[in-house]
Amino acid sequence: MTSGDTARPHTFGHVLGNTAAALLGTSFIWFGITFWAYLETRSVLATSFLGGGYMLAMAVVGVPFGTLVDRHHKHKVMVVSALGTAVTFLLAAAVYLRVPEEALMDLGRPWFWLFCGLVLVGALLANIRAIALATCVTILVPSERRANANGLVGTVNGMTMMVTGIFSGLAIGRLGLFWTLMIALTIGLVSLIHLLTLRIPEPEIVHAEGAPRAVDFKGAWLAVVAVPGLLGLILFSTFNNFLGGVFMGLLDPYGLELVSVEWWGVLFGLSGIGFLIGGAIIAKKGLGRLPLRSLLLACLAMWVVAGAFTIRDSVVLLVAGMVAYMALIPFIEGAEQTLLQQVVPLAKQGRVFGFAQAVEVSASPISAFLIGPLAQFWLIPHAESPAGRQQWGWLLGDGEARGIALVFVLVSVGGVILTTLAFFTRTYRRLNASYEAGDVNLDVAAAVRAADPIPGPDPMGKGHAEH
Repeated sequence: MTSGDTARPHTFGHVLGNTAAALLGTSFIWFGITFWAYLETRSVLATSFLGGGYMLAMAVVGVPFGTLVDRHHKHKVMVVSALGTAVTFLLAAAVYLRVPEEALMDLGRPWFWLFCGLVLVGALLANIRAIALATCVTILVPSERRANANGLVGTVNGMTMMVTGIFSGLAIGRLGLFWTLMIALTIGLVSLIHLLTLRIPEPEIVHAEGAPRAVDFKGAWLAVVAVPGLLGLILFSTFNNFLGGVFMGLLDPYGLELVSVEWWGVLFGLSGIGFLIGGAIIAKKGLGRLPLRSLLLACLAMWVVAGAFTIRDSVVLLVAGMVAYMALIPFIEGAEQTLLQQVVPLAKQGRVFGFAQAVEVSASPISAFLIGPLAQFWLIPHAESPAGRQQWGWLLGDGEARGIALVFVLVSVGGVILTTLAFFTRTYRRLNASYEAGDVNLDVAAAVRAADPIPGPDPMGKGHAEH
């Protein structure tokens, strides 16, 4: 296969970098709001509800956003996404400036939730670009290199996580929430300007079954069940995301119990090195012959790490555990994306990615909403009581955040059991067979050449590779 037979490397790189910048801005302010809310209220209920609300909203908009990506050219929906984020962040800034601080911080009044809700909407709109990016990998990268490309996406996400974690904590601690929001807005506007200069070569959008409706739940469902075993993978990921809900609600409070907000932001950001490590390994080595096997092995390792890194009040153990945890995330996300890009036709990928997102993230808000009250009113008081310390001290030691540690351990034990059982299911065998049957999007490269005949080198840096 010559260089002219592959997607355009400059386009793939620019789209990836632009999407990373957009998500950097939204995660920067969302991290900042989470830090700010806990420091102002010292309530895990606030952080659990913020995190749970975000994931619940992602579940609701997954299919509509995926349908939007399928109905229109990817560049167009990415521009609309960027504009929407900028507008909602401006509205959030207006609320912050107009509402007195004491009223804004009163959880019993609407202003705190209105402000956070506007930022949440802006962050959600940026997620359209993440869905579009996953379909752009199918368009711009040949099938034999998609696992590596997804690893590169994981590496870039790791760099984004590092920058976000380090500087959002410093921004909240040194500049305050308003300037943190202004920085996020500036990043979003710069990425929008850059996006307007790009052109994504893609096939003409043709829907043999007719254009999907604005919210095509039926089409998404039919596309999922058409692939043997795919629904089982989505359901497994849904159960696995219960862990994500626990981390969402309790990881920041746990870290803030051990260090200051500035140091927590730095440590959380540095733990993003794990993303770089995991993503770099995949970009170089791929995911092996069976990405699904790699996914389950990574999940199993993740549960073990999650159950072990809080067994003592130790900053070193916490950081080491987070690095290991984040190094495994690119394997899980990259494996699922590689599977979907090979077994789902491009014309339906937006809806399938959106459906998978909607179902999978629905577990996180459930666990976040449940774990906040359970931890606040039962597990934390129990673990920190004399009876609880005597019962669990042999395992968890004696520290300031033993209640949160107990939650992580209990949830992780269930995760190890669930993942181990998944290896023996019919779904595991059927989805592996679907993947090995071959790429259903082999015609995409030809359509891209027709849309943009200018030759260029291999997007993964292989030059005139032959296959």
